[in-house]
Amino acid sequence: MTIKLEPMHAGEFLLSEGAGNISREAINVAAGPALNPGQVLGLITATGEFAPYDPTAEDGTQTAVAILFGPLGESDVVRRARAVVRLAEVSEVHLTGLDPDAEKALAAHFLIVR
Repeated sequence: MTIKLEPMHAGEFLLSEGAGNISREAINVAAGPALNPGQVLGLITATGEFAPYDPTAEDGTQTAVAILFGPLGESDVVRRARAVVRLAEVSEVHLTGLDPDAEKALAAHFLIVR
């Protein structure tokens, strides 16, 4: 018997968010691998593009600033996406790339990990 796991759905990590769409923004994500909803993101200072949070980086992505809302396919060009950037409660178990420093940085944007 094969058990097939269902992938995470867009926004599945959200516990609550601000009224309307105040919590989300359209963003540009740097070219790269496929990403799942709930990926913690940093902002590349030089380009203004978002990329996966990397605590060892020195390009701006060492600071967590947002959470990817929906899945993104692998691409060799910049991709448009939606991210949760403010005023939301999120489920810790549904986030990718979260560490204590990212949790503190997200809290500064009122993205509260539960």
